[in-house]
Amino acid sequence: MSNQLSTDVLVVGAGPAGSSAAAWASRMGHDVLLIDAEDFPRDKPCGDGLTPRAIAELHELGLDSWLEGRARNWGLRANGFGQTLHLPWPGGSLPNYGGAAPRLELDAAIRSIAIESGAKTETGLRAFDVEMAGEQIDTVLCKRGEDVISIHTKRVIIADGAKSQLGRVLNRTWHRDTAYGVAARAYIESERANDPWITSHLELRGKENEILSGYGWIFPLADGNVNIGVGTLATDKRPADVNLRQLINHYTDGQREEWKLSGELKNVWSALLPMGGAVSNVAGANWMFIGDAAGCVNPLNGEGIDYGLETGRLAASHLGETNNFTLLWPEVLSHHYGYAFSAARRIAGLLTMPEFLTTFGPVGMRSRWLMEIALRIMGNLVTDEDKDALAYVWRTVGKLSLTLDQRKPFQ
Repeated sequence: MSNQLSTDVLVVGAGPAGSSAAAWASRMGHDVLLIDAEDFPRDKPCGDGLTPRAIAELHELGLDSWLEGRARNWGLRANGFGQTLHLPWPGGSLPNYGGAAPRLELDAAIRSIAIESGAKTETGLRAFDVEMAGEQIDTVLCKRGEDVISIHTKRVIIADGAKSQLGRVLNRTWHRDTAYGVAARAYIESERANDPWITSHLELRGKENEILSGYGWIFPLADGNVNIGVGTLATDKRPADVNLRQLINHYTDGQREEWKLSGELKNVWSALLPMGGAVSNVAGANWMFIGDAAGCVNPLNGEGIDYGLETGRLAASHLGETNNFTLLWPEVLSHHYGYAFSAARRIAGLLTMPEFLTTFGPVGMRSRWLMEIALRIMGNLVTDEDKDALAYVWRTVGKLSLTLDQRKPFQ
């Protein structure tokens, strides 16, 4: 491969966000190069859950046949405070089912769609720096082993994840005064790998039986395994003081009998997640951050796949609208997610206080109506098309929350 490449649109990172952006940009007639630091297939730390909103985006991309025969679920089995509720996905303007697929397989499938759509790809290229021409990125510098590869480009879509190497170079800042996630996931064999419900334990307890500000999950994968994990919420004032490996082992041991788990945990992997648009400088003259790199993760459940797919599509749709994304892109993200992220991260901040969970957790779990509302909010299942009372109230609460924010999402 030449040490110098050139493209109209460079997409950095081939996860769901980057591959979605590359697919849609290619379909719109752009010359696209999609790069990733790893060779495919490759894994990523994730719960592997696909909400109805993610399913809708995958259908739009053309992955209908790929989804057939894979894990499909009808909603959430919520456990906690002596209660178990089965909460179906609400449907409405979105599919009435969800799914689950290992990121090892999902990311490769979406990347394949990008290639079929016309995107060129290179793997093993780790973007580490940029060369500027005035206020614009002129060249992205990448490493492959000891070699430096220069990629000249007109526009850059950056989807290199929560830690975002290019984010460091371009002054992207992650603010931890609002809630962020600390999570670990693993795989384990289960006789219930075809269970039609994803399961969350909302009363997550540590080894000393203390209530933690988070939840445990079990997502059946229909391949003999389940994705099992634990996640907690934290802020800079209330950091998560947990050993994730000990916690996931403790949680797994508590579920072995009920879920008929066998063997040891496999591929344990942990991560930190910026949530609720808690990042600033998400765009510049000719670049945009999307997905996890833009903090597009639900503050109430850590879900990021649907936001990644959506922001990839949105970024592609705005490529031809301006010569400067500095103001446009934050406005686009704020329009689509601002009010919901503001309200959700305010609620998440309350959940970082164990006394809040102790007091209100039992109340919520005793009310099916409240939990159905929570499912719709936590699952990002209120869309612009929804005109019902809950959608109206959620938008109103979100807009009020925005007026109270000292630092709004994406600012």
